[in-house]
Amino acid sequence: MIPNLIIRGETLAFRADPFALEPGAGSSASIVHDTDGAVAISNGRIAAVGAARDIIAAHPAVPVEHWRNHIIMAGFVDAHAHYPQTEIIASYGAQLIEWLNKYTFPAELKFADPAYARAAAETYLDECLRNGTTSASVYATVHACAADVLFEAAAARNIAIASGKVMMDRNAPAGLTDTAQSSYDDSKRLLAKWHMKGRATYVVTPRFAPTSTPEQLDAAGTLWREHPGALMQTHISENLKEIAWVKSLFPNARDYLDVYEQAGLVGPGANFGHAIHLTPREIARLRETGSGISHCPTSNLFIGSGLFDMQGLRDTKDRPIVTGLATDIGGGSSVSMFATMRAAYEIAQLRGYSLHPAKAYYLATMGSAALLRMSRDIGNLEAGKVADIAVIDPRSTPLIAQRVRRANDISDVLFAQMILADDRAIAATYIAGKRLHTRSGAHPVA
Repeated sequence: MIPNLIIRGETLAFRADPFALEPGAGSSASIVHDTDGAVAISNGRIAAVGAARDIIAAHPAVPVEHWRNHIIMAGFVDAHAHYPQTEIIASYGAQLIEWLNKYTFPAELKFADPAYARAAAETYLDECLRNGTTSASVYATVHACAADVLFEAAAARNIAIASGKVMMDRNAPAGLTDTAQSSYDDSKRLLAKWHMKGRATYVVTPRFAPTSTPEQLDAAGTLWREHPGALMQTHISENLKEIAWVKSLFPNARDYLDVYEQAGLVGPGANFGHAIHLTPREIARLRETGSGISHCPTSNLFIGSGLFDMQGLRDTKDRPIVTGLATDIGGGSSVSMFATMRAAYEIAQLRGYSLHPAKAYYLATMGSAALLRMSRDIGNLEAGKVADIAVIDPRSTPLIAQRVRRANDISDVLFAQMILADDRAIAATYIAGKRLHTRSGAHPVA
């Protein structure tokens, strides 16, 4: 492939899963960091990654965008978000069930209006790009048009988005409920229209067990069996009151996960958000079925849900569960994956476990990509993958610059970003090799 663009800077990629390294190898051993590296891009994909002198010498006529003293890495992948909730981010004082009734449902009622939904989708995707997030798995609302406009807005930017119409036929306001049959029909139509069209992936999306009857969950399971290449997303074990509610609604289920198992909603491609208060049986079944989970740390803290067990679920040699990192906007309090990694680190600390920065960045890129079954195309700076790239300014504020001057290695630099950085650290975001966001005042040297 003949490149059409070369991006030069400090390249950062993963050579291995840091969670899978042998004890004593050190998580930093999973990272490949070149202080003067380059990425050659051809037709939207990465053609080569290597030393800048070699890449440029091999293609002397190709234009170079030189991000001097910046880190070039794969864009972040958000494993679980609610774009209709962007407008209610940072709403005060409620836990999960109260949050839904007080903030979420009133906001989502507005998305029956396609124009309103379209404007919200545009705002959400622009915020993603501003924060270096290049792909996400996103809940729409119960309205088919809310999924349609998100897919349309993502296609206009060539962003890889996984999404679907939310399925809810009980325990929600009348304007937010469908039926088992209508949710199946609407979802099937949207799936036929969008799944694998361009960079879109359809996700069968029952919101969570309390808002679906057994008949609707069965319909969701039927649709997923009919289209096994699609994904499935829902919520599980986020809140103790929620778990008790599920038990009262589904008295014949062994536990929360069994509600989904009975409907055929477990297996590879299943993405269960939160997964905080799992039983031993649920953990075993997630492992056995190859299902995955999304860790939503800022949301878990902000809504007071609990502390995710990263060590027991992911950083274990006993069949680790596929895990992605997620903002969970708008229960989550930030679109930034830096803030999300920081909260993940803090939650782990409270459980007596230190989340190494290499592992945090892996979860925010390759981990989420694997959960969304997109790792063939996204999640790492690697030849053959789509050139979805985040350019990070590791000295974006005076405080961070001071800390970086005292860094011993790249792990220190990455850790400083995940603890201290915000959207100002994202100098640029590329989608398929095209720069769609450039921070004000930031520019490469041609």
